[in-house]
Amino acid sequence: MSQETQQDGRVVAIRGAVIDIAFDSGALPPINDALAIQSPGLPALTVEVQAHLDARSLRCIALQDTTGLRRGAPARHLGGPVTTPVGEAVLGRLLDVTGRTGDKAPPLPDDTPRRPIHAAPPPLRAQSGTSEIFSTGIKVIDLLAPLAQGGKAAMFGGAGVGKTVLVMELIHAMVARYEGISVFSGVGERSREGHEMLSDMTEAGVLDRTVLVYGQMNEPPGARWRVPMTALAIAEHFRDADHRNVLLLMDNVFRFVQAGSEVSGLLGRMASRVGYQPTLATEVAELQERIAATDSAAITAIEAVYVPADDFTDPAVTTIAAHVDSTVVLSRAMAADGMYPAVDPIASGSILLDPLILGEEHVAVANQVRRAIEHYRELQDVISLLGMEELGREDRHIVERARRLQRFLTQPFSVTEAFTGLEGRSVAIEDTIAGCKAILAGEADDWDESALYMVGDFEEARAKEEAARKAQDAA
Repeated sequence: MSQETQQDGRVVAIRGAVIDIAFDSGALPPINDALAIQSPGLPALTVEVQAHLDARSLRCIALQDTTGLRRGAPARHLGGPVTTPVGEAVLGRLLDVTGRTGDKAPPLPDDTPRRPIHAAPPPLRAQSGTSEIFSTGIKVIDLLAPLAQGGKAAMFGGAGVGKTVLVMELIHAMVARYEGISVFSGVGERSREGHEMLSDMTEAGVLDRTVLVYGQMNEPPGARWRVPMTALAIAEHFRDADHRNVLLLMDNVFRFVQAGSEVSGLLGRMASRVGYQPTLATEVAELQERIAATDSAAITAIEAVYVPADDFTDPAVTTIAAHVDSTVVLSRAMAADGMYPAVDPIASGSILLDPLILGEEHVAVANQVRRAIEHYRELQDVISLLGMEELGREDRHIVERARRLQRFLTQPFSVTEAFTGLEGRSVAIEDTIAGCKAILAGEADDWDESALYMVGDFEEARAKEEAARKAQDAA
């Protein structure tokens, strides 16, 4: 059978992003392989095989806009899945799902290596079983929801609670500490958000160690569905070929699930629970299981996840949550109070919070901090109705220390210096634990609460309190 016979087909039906292609003879391209459709006066359109309808025709999903496409247009099998450029050449660049550049920089060199976006996860024997902690320098995350090298962390939260700022700070921390690579995958992002991210990274000086991969909100569902795979292929190259640590950031994984649901509906599949695609668990697993650490390097994933209607029992949320090691819940109430980063210390957690991994002291302090803040929240209704005076002495101490702990767990970020005027702070885990222990022991009981707000370690807070007292005495 000739290669030409195998590759030539023609478009026989177009229904939005769904395209049917017929082949006169030869074997049909396999599922997930790519075809290029060339119409006169239009750029080549990339489609991906999703179903074999019969011995001579197949159904594809478009990864680009199908406007202007006509029946009868020739379709050419590309010989495998969609490929994306990888390696040093893509650092500092903005790519789409098929690897085309979307910035105003010069085109990529012709000899840039390419890698298929579909790949099997590393075999279990090749994965690293070490529980090395990924230190972020962000106090509340390192203390209560620690991340693992090669692990997956999900940030659950809505719009306007500081997700993008947290993502930017984590990119900054990864580049500064590990000399690693950051790959940002914008799934269903607004073009405004993409532009802001590009501008912010340029100003922060981290763009040259970062790859941006976008499938924007106005693009077909196929592009939004496959763009995390493109980002993963780039990250896997840096891990496997260059042996470099990679921080993979995805915003928003819920939109990946949503795009998959749209594709499933377009292909005529019967919906499953709550209208989601019947292949939901498989699709999420195919994405998540490729994120792993090997003996040479690790991909560490930070994933933003939108929770629809704040329903944590939603099938998409529970399916994603089953794969992650650390859960970081961003609270709108804390953001409204100015507690940034707005990480809820009670709802957030990590499977790494184990004495065998982190040590007895870390886990004991984390549990004490959580208990104190939880007790304070239980008493908030009493305080708002009757006042602090009605509390017992022990309860009053717990409440005062919990309020100070909440303020101590805030900190200024490097990426927000231009807006806040405060120099960013990165705090070692040991300093965070020592500061929380000091507050729980009562060392800050007679301090003003503001001394602990937006500082780095406990000694900085002490200096801030002493300076405030001197200024008060001088006045």
